[in-house]
Amino acid sequence: MKAVTTSPRPTPPLVDVVLPCLDEAAALPWVLARIPAGWRAIVVDNGSTDGSAEIAGALGATVVREERRGFGAACHAGLLAATADLVCFCDCDASLDPSLLVPFTEEVRAGGADMVLGRRRPQGRGSWPAHARAGNLALSLLLRRRTGLTLRDLGPLRAARRAPLLALGLTDRRSGYPLEMVVRAADAGWRVTEHDVPYLPRSGASKVTGTWRGTWQAVRDMSRVLRDTPQERTAPGGTR
Repeated sequence: MKAVTTSPRPTPPLVDVVLPCLDEAAALPWVLARIPAGWRAIVVDNGSTDGSAEIAGALGATVVREERRGFGAACHAGLLAATADLVCFCDCDASLDPSLLVPFTEEVRAGGADMVLGRRRPQGRGSWPAHARAGNLALSLLLRRRTGLTLRDLGPLRAARRAPLLALGLTDRRSGYPLEMVVRAADAGWRVTEHDVPYLPRSGASKVTGTWRGTWQAVRDMSRVLRDTPQERTAPGGTR
């Protein structure tokens, strides 16, 4: 009788890292080389014209295409594509090192926090323009007034569990997505912490806060999120 061989099931990723991407061909090799071993990089291509999707695929990343333009649209498409229990988010422009997410995930896994954010600490001139810092400070103060959280940054480097994130029911698909995630987590009673991370000069021009106009549009999107009525508290496990 001929023996039957079966292909081993692929090992599930320890952590999925969502990387929203729009024309980041130059930054992708640096970013993807810093994804921790055993983790999966999910590069969400948001309409790149510089071959970013092909580069990401050649470097071993899982590539998801999101035709609807918007930072939030790309982030949420990555979250929907994730399968790991723990999900992280990181910009794809080489301004943040994804390897710094390791202690974030350990804190969530150990139960020390439900969401961990990176507080950006600029490294060198030009890494964080004055107008972008001013907008971030204003939003942090508004967030404190709205939720009571005393966060000093609303940066994109963050970690949390996938199922509770999906249960938050995030709806913003533009610049307000990162803030909406924190606001709804706070409304749900999540424990949110932040830790300092180095913030490097990004590769290429920012699509959101590279200009005063872009910053103003982002602040406007996020201010709308802060005006939303607080939702019923939902525990990180998804129960009410």
